[in-house]
Amino acid sequence: MIPKSGGDYAYIMEAFGPLPAFLYLWIALFILVPTGNAITAITFAQYILQPLWSNCTAPYEAVRLLAAATTCILTVINCYNVKWVTRVQDIFTATKIFALLIIVAAGIYDLCMGHVEHLKNPMEGTNSQPGYIALAFYSGLFSYSGWNYLNYVTEELKDPYRNLPRAICISMPVVTVIYVITNVAYFVVLSRDDILSSEAVAVTFGDKMLGSFSFLMPFFVACSTFGSLNGAIFASSRLFFVGARAGHLPSAICLIDIKRLTPVPSLVFMCIITLALVIIEDVYVLINYVSFVEALFIMISVTGLLYMRRAKPDYHRPIKVNLLLPILFFIICAFLVTFPCYVSPVEVGVGLAFILCGIPVYMVTIGWKNKPDWLRAASRDFNNGCAKLFMCVPAEDEKFFE
Repeated sequence: MIPKSGGDYAYIMEAFGPLPAFLYLWIALFILVPTGNAITAITFAQYILQPLWSNCTAPYEAVRLLAAATTCILTVINCYNVKWVTRVQDIFTATKIFALLIIVAAGIYDLCMGHVEHLKNPMEGTNSQPGYIALAFYSGLFSYSGWNYLNYVTEELKDPYRNLPRAICISMPVVTVIYVITNVAYFVVLSRDDILSSEAVAVTFGDKMLGSFSFLMPFFVACSTFGSLNGAIFASSRLFFVGARAGHLPSAICLIDIKRLTPVPSLVFMCIITLALVIIEDVYVLINYVSFVEALFIMISVTGLLYMRRAKPDYHRPIKVNLLLPILFFIICAFLVTFPCYVSPVEVGVGLAFILCGIPVYMVTIGWKNKPDWLRAASRDFNNGCAKLFMCVPAEDEKFFE
């Protein structure tokens, strides 16, 4: 019904108006996207460097420098050529699937050899309080980040009404099955203590199962995270491009390169914020902050779907699902949003506080219509300066998305 790029931002804008959409963009700009990108880049660096420090953890400085360099390299590729981006994505996705299938095969072999001791009493010591279950889901769902990235580039898809549902229906079951059986393979081979104490679980798995070929595992996992980071940079730049096009971010961010038709300012801006988060020593603690606010806005987005079914029943809906599916999705999101409030109130409070901080920003930058001339001139000069610096022009929607 809403064939626009931007994913949840576009849907919230259509359902509930500019302020909720801006708050999603505000959170995505400073928390959701850069945190996910930073964690992925750090994971890539850890897996690449871990074999060089086999008996200890790779140094903090080395990991962060490599993560920052990787982020910059992929940003340059995204700035230079979209076709290069898709080729990188295809190659590294195939490498990822191949690596995961090796892990699955090794796990099946170990299971067939009768090694089931790690599967005995698998739920021993489990905390079954709903709040802790929700927090456990946060870390698990983080592995599936990217499931909605295709919706960020809807306008760049060929025949989206046909290809978007087809891509979702094929990729989601495949990814889910492969990830689940990969984790089963981990738990067959490794004990709980092995997993909790490992800085790189796949490396530990490879050391136990692959013998002299164990060096392949960190390479494969690094390829996986490299491809994931590439896809995240591609999709998130389009989100901020669409936000700027709607007037919710500086118009410089919706400029495109004259020759290559890529959103260079958006990509560079995202790279700078990601580099700032890469230097945080314990960036993984941000997962709970990220997951809470992400679940909240996804719940708002799905609420918008339910609301528009009632408020706009006559709109053209070329893709329509049974109402039970979004209702079930809403219930799951509500569970993930509400139950962590008493278990992890600090993370929830910080997440809500950051969302609320976006309201005065919206009032000043967007709601304030009669801005003084000097402020308008400063904004205009900034946009013109970015256009000259990056050799960019304002995007014509059709030309850019073609």
